[in-house]
Amino acid sequence: MQLYNTLSAKERAELIEKAGKDRLTLSFYKYHHIKNPQIFRNHLFVTWDEMDVLGRIYIAREGINGQLSVPADNFRAFKEHLDSITFLKDVRLNIAIEHDDKSFLKLKVKVRNKIVADGLNDDTFDVTDKGVHVDAEKFNELIEDPDTILVDMRNHYESEIGHFKNAITPDVDTFRDSLPIIEEDLKEHKEDKKLVMYCTGGIRCEKASAYFKHKGFKDVYQLEGGIIEYTRQVKGKDLENKFIGKNFVFDERRAERISEDIIAHCHQCGKPCDTHVNCANEACHLLFIQCEECAEKMNRCCSEACMEVVALPYEEQKALRKGKYKSNNIFKKGRSEVLKFKG
Repeated sequence: MQLYNTLSAKERAELIEKAGKDRLTLSFYKYHHIKNPQIFRNHLFVTWDEMDVLGRIYIAREGINGQLSVPADNFRAFKEHLDSITFLKDVRLNIAIEHDDKSFLKLKVKVRNKIVADGLNDDTFDVTDKGVHVDAEKFNELIEDPDTILVDMRNHYESEIGHFKNAITPDVDTFRDSLPIIEEDLKEHKEDKKLVMYCTGGIRCEKASAYFKHKGFKDVYQLEGGIIEYTRQVKGKDLENKFIGKNFVFDERRAERISEDIIAHCHQCGKPCDTHVNCANEACHLLFIQCEECAEKMNRCCSEACMEVVALPYEEQKALRKGKYKSNNIFKKGRSEVLKFKG
C-alpha cells in the first residue's frame, strides 16, 4: 500500500499536461477532536491518491486543514468521500476564484501537532468555542460600524498586496506572532468594541476568535469562508467589494486578484507592483515582490550575490547548497537587507 508521493513535481506537471483535463483548486478546514491523526492521515492519502488529488493537507488532534487540486471529473467522488466522514459532512469548500491546473504538483498529507501553529500551551483554551460567523453582507455592515475594530489575521507579506479598507494589518511573520500583539494593542476594548477578523479562508481567524473569546473579548466575529468566500458572495449577490488589491494564496498561483488596485511596490525599485516571486537561487528562495523590469535586470534573483550563484553550472549550485540548513528562521518571507524597498 503506497502511503507517500513517489513522483517529482516535474513528472507530475508533465502528466497533467498530457491528461489535458481541467482541475479545481479548493481549500477546506475543520476543527474537530481527532483521536488518531496518523490512521486518519493514511486513510486520506490512499483514498485521495486513487482520485489523483494533489495538494497540502495537515492533520492534528485539533482537526484538518487542506489546500487541494482535484480533477474536475473526480470532484463528485471526492465530495462524496468527504461526506462519508462524519465530521466533514457538508464541510464548506472554498473554491478558488482563479484556477490553475498546476496549482499543486504533489499530494502531501502530514500529521502535525496543530493545523495552525499558535505557540499556545493552554489546556483551558477550547478552539471549538469560536466567535460568530458572518457572511459578506453582514461583514460589510459590521466594518462600517464605528464601534467595530477590523483585524487582518494574516502575515505581513499577505496583507502587503491586499486587505480590507481600514483594517489593522499587524506587521508579523507568523500567526503565532500576531495573537499576543493584537491582545495587547486591543486590551482596552474587550467590553466596548466589536472585534471582527478575517483571513484567507477562515481557519486562522476561527482559531483567533476562540482565543480572543478565551481572553475576555465579549463581541467577537469572523468572516465566514475568509476572503475567498467573501469574493464569491460579492460577485454572486452584487455587493460592494471592500477588499482592495490581491488575495495571497499558498500555492503556485501566489495570489488571486480581487480588485484592480495595486497597493504594494517592487521591493527592488519601488515602482507599483504586487507580483510575488521566489528568488531563482534555490539556496535562497526568498519570497519578495519583483516587477518585470527588475526580474529581467536581476535574472529573477533578489540580489547580485544570488545572481552570481544562478550563473554557475547547476551541479556547482547543488554543491554550494549541500549540507546547508534551511528554515523559516533564516529564509524570511519578504524580509531581507538586500531588498531596498522592504526591510
